[in-house]
Amino acid sequence: MVLFAYLLGSVPTGFVLGWLSGVDVRSAGSGNIGATNVARVLGKRQGLATLAADVAKGFIPVFLSLQLDLSLGATSVVALAAFVGHLFPVFLRFRGGKGVATALGVLLGVGLFYGLAPVVTVLFVFFFVAMVSRVVSLASLATACLAPAAFWFFSYPAPLVGLSLLMALGIVLRHRENIRRLALGVEPKFEL
Repeated sequence: MVLFAYLLGSVPTGFVLGWLSGVDVRSAGSGNIGATNVARVLGKRQGLATLAADVAKGFIPVFLSLQLDLSLGATSVVALAAFVGHLFPVFLRFRGGKGVATALGVLLGVGLFYGLAPVVTVLFVFFFVAMVSRVVSLASLATACLAPAAFWFFSYPAPLVGLSLLMALGIVLRHRENIRRLALGVEPKFEL
């Protein structure tokens, strides 16, 4: 399951959709293979397709692990493998996306079994920050930082709180350039 999750997470959806459109999204816009850059470069429909596929990359391994009745520790490792696959995909020489959509897929998969309250909370924060600021990276960072607290507050089991903390750390680290641009006030806005 860990290998399956990593390989599924490694599928570079945004890159593939760009390639099919004759564009290397890694050399356009922000250079990221995630949904936001794909939407900027290829249009909102392709961006939404990237978002849906990247969410599925996190959701499917978690859902299958829980259906197979794996322990929470094992399921957390499987989930982390999918997330790491998106960040460091073997198919793109380990240069992948920022992990937000795949982390959302993990949260949705876990939420189906342990309650959706933390997922609804972080989604509300994401959309609120995104609508007010029109800066997707700021909304992503706020959501990533809130997720572990939401998991803890809603009494999720410890392995899942730890998983959310590790994913939050990965998302923050992958957003280093965005954080620098936010500090300088030059992070691009996005029309929602």
